[in-house]
Amino acid sequence: MQLLPTRTAVLHYMASISEADVKQVMSALKSQYGSEKQFKEELFLEHLMSLECNGYLEQSGYHLDENGELSIYYKISEDGKVAVEKYIAV
Repeated sequence: MQLLPTRTAVLHYMASISEADVKQVMSALKSQYGSEKQFKEELFLEHLMSLECNGYLEQSGYHLDENGELSIYYKISEDGKVAVEKYIAV
């Protein structure tokens, strides 16, 4: 089975849940994408932020984790749901 482009896989995953932060997204996609060189938190955060800028995701909250690092949560927008239904065959 051929893998989706990473950003598309992130959007597809976000359509299946209510909200997630970058660590949760990476955990969910690790079995498929974990061996790729670009499987890095900063790149996955960039995917989430880019999907937000394009109107496919929205920030749904944030908090500081146990290490004092900011964790931003995202949820899929209506436009994101339409794009998944239209362009991603499941």
